[in-house]
Amino acid sequence: MEHIKRILSYTRRALDDYEMIREGDKIAVGVSAGKDSLTLLCAMAELRRFYPVPFELCAVTVDMGFSEGMDFSPIQKLCDELNVPYHITHTEIAKIIFDVRKEKSPCSLCAKMRRGALHRAAKELGCNTVALGHHFDDAVETFMLNLFFEGRLGCFSPVTYLSRMDLRMIRPMIYLPEKDVRYFSSRAALPVIKSPCPADGNTQREEMKQLLARLDREHNGLRYRIFGAMQRGEIDGFKVVDGMQGIKAYDETAYDESTQEE
Repeated sequence: MEHIKRILSYTRRALDDYEMIREGDKIAVGVSAGKDSLTLLCAMAELRRFYPVPFELCAVTVDMGFSEGMDFSPIQKLCDELNVPYHITHTEIAKIIFDVRKEKSPCSLCAKMRRGALHRAAKELGCNTVALGHHFDDAVETFMLNLFFEGRLGCFSPVTYLSRMDLRMIRPMIYLPEKDVRYFSSRAALPVIKSPCPADGNTQREEMKQLLARLDREHNGLRYRIFGAMQRGEIDGFKVVDGMQGIKAYDETAYDESTQEE
């Protein structure tokens, strides 16, 4: 697939640094139909061809059950092209959150329920690992959200073991900046499906994303310095590898977003 070299470079580095894949792993990629998870799916499908540690792959989508429904056939077509088995697990999460409970701040509960559905589906499919599409910017935003709104230093971990489910969660895109995900998604014409969630784009995370974007423009490299602090502080399993701090040294050839639109 064209334009994937850079994606593979960042992804493989994270897989190696955190020993995310073990021989014989069967990995379920959580596919939400957004740009991040579809990019991860493409990267993992390509890496499967030459990565030195052999692994199996499948894709899993949790259907939230919104009344208008979602057409996942474009995702099925992509999976067929990538030779990745695709599974949809149907739920009533949307009904429970918005109609039954009428949650005013639905994101936390929704995420918890989606994770539960994804984990159960992965186990039913015989998978021992779930791969999630969180990228570099997600990590920085999560760290800052925890600091601002919970008063604690924390983030999701690059690798997590869920003992109750006997399931590992890996995040192979933690070094990959979101701008590169956008670039690849656009160039590869990935079949991104917009979320029908009424809370989409109106969350604390979106506020933090905008705040960090503004601060980064005023203080160039701020996000990389925050990520470097997470590594040096070994926050929730992050670590400095081979002297790489904040991945800035690894990003010297980053795309200039002003030149990406053609």
